[in-house]
Amino acid sequence: MTAVRLRLAAALLAALTLSACAGGAQRLDAAGDVHVLLTAIRDGDRETFDRHVDRAALQAEIEARLAAEAARAPNEEARALGALLGPSLARAAAQQLVRPEVFRSVAEHYGYDRSQPLPGRVAIAGSLRPMGDGRVCATEKKDGPCLLVFTQTDGVWRLSGFEGDIGMLRR
Repeated sequence: MTAVRLRLAAALLAALTLSACAGGAQRLDAAGDVHVLLTAIRDGDRETFDRHVDRAALQAEIEARLAAEAARAPNEEARALGALLGPSLARAAAQQLVRPEVFRSVAEHYGYDRSQPLPGRVAIAGSLRPMGDGRVCATEKKDGPCLLVFTQTDGVWRLSGFEGDIGMLRR
């Protein structure tokens, strides 16, 4: 009986170790592309930025959040105007917001500054958290809420969601 328990404990330990390594490997893999994205944001490199952003997903999320903000307007007239013009304005705004110069303000919020070198892959991996559905997110603090969401498509981790304050997206 003891040998069976020992084998079971060893198998459980191996499974836990592999799952921890898998999460770490996922974060480290994502961190490489996040570093490339941060470099593109810092340098204003729109071509590289576009390769590391799921523009359709990000724009759809921003549109939905802007439309929700309009629906919470303080009075009936503003809500009606938001319902009428909101979708078109939100779509246009989202298209304008998904640019490297706009996301530079988010990077600066995180403490990244043009005058300082970007952190390396391992440091970035430390700020990423697996979301349990194949995506990872960047948090400001270890157990803090997600701010940026990344999804792997075609072997590249792309920015696919922004869960921070919409006000951070400014030029």
